[in-house]
Amino acid sequence: MRIAILSPFYPYRGGIAQFSASLYRELEKEHHVKAFTFTRQYPSILFPGKTQYVSDDDVADKIEAHRVLDSINPLSYFKTIKAIDAFDPEVVILRYWMPFFGPSLGFIARRIKSPVISIVDNAVPHERRFFDVPFSKYFLSATDGLIAMSDSVKNDIHALMPQHPPIEVLPHPVYNHFGVKLEKDQARRNLDIDSRQKLLLFFGIIRDYKGLDLLIEAFSSLDSTYSLIIAGESYGSFDGYQKSIDRNPNRERIHLYNRYIPDHEVAQFFSAADVCILPYRSATQSGITAIALHFDLPIIATDTGGLRQSIAEVGMGEVIEDFEPDSLVEAIRKYFKENKIDEYRLNISKHKEENSWSRFAENTMRLAEKLLRTAR
Repeated sequence: MRIAILSPFYPYRGGIAQFSASLYRELEKEHHVKAFTFTRQYPSILFPGKTQYVSDDDVADKIEAHRVLDSINPLSYFKTIKAIDAFDPEVVILRYWMPFFGPSLGFIARRIKSPVISIVDNAVPHERRFFDVPFSKYFLSATDGLIAMSDSVKNDIHALMPQHPPIEVLPHPVYNHFGVKLEKDQARRNLDIDSRQKLLLFFGIIRDYKGLDLLIEAFSSLDSTYSLIIAGESYGSFDGYQKSIDRNPNRERIHLYNRYIPDHEVAQFFSAADVCILPYRSATQSGITAIALHFDLPIIATDTGGLRQSIAEVGMGEVIEDFEPDSLVEAIRKYFKENKIDEYRLNISKHKEENSWSRFAENTMRLAEKLLRTAR
């Protein structure tokens, strides 16, 4: 099958580009696939991080993508339509993760000749604005089929559009491009962390809805056998978090890496840790979960979005009911006291087999074939 994918790809960095690269590599094994991406993804003034692009020392998968779409230049929308139609795909896969892209991607989806499947990371964003609902409706109504990666996203789509295109729920595949797991002692030596510590990991882009403030407060109640790694770039001011760290009685055991973590460094953080903490106030699914599971690392998370479905219901960690620091402290202590790590890791191994990239690609193509049969 001839497949076009319109999404962030190299030279853009981040989870969406990484996901799309992994899907591309899986699909190209049996199909003719062409990647299309942005000339400008976000205007610099709107991008909260330091850069949108892969650094020279990163090891990102350099997918050869046709850079054609400028998110805020309507003339490029017509160029993108023309470029995709010239490839003459049987199906087009679009990535949708933010309403900001609703106008550009919705315009394109309405006008390309081929059936459109959208992989929807978020139908409604975690940090909401007045234009989110109309932009998402505009985009979603232009697609022929949808893939959500949690029931939470499916429910959001249904709430926005009771009469929606066909939806398949396919769990986020487990990432496999970050290299092999390191020996724990070696990883901790690399990070200069005592091998005897119970090591907690908060990883990924830092935004208010991700609840890092809850974790820092909870950490103040843990004893001297615990350490915490915070690794990720802050999208927004880090000042409030830094003040919380500075007044934390356990601040000497908080290891801070407030920067974007390139792919080649990811393994040492997840290999060193005993558990990954997701204290999110809002979530759909989490790409951090997919990284943790690749490294056989159990998870403690709050009960929001699809996190219970993807973690507790399959026995890969613990989920707490509320967003209180005391509840997080209790869950962390329980995790180490009950010593269910081997049980969690066995369940993670089973989950990895069931949620591979090959399985995700196979189910995506099943939806594509269904749409093609309907079109005929």
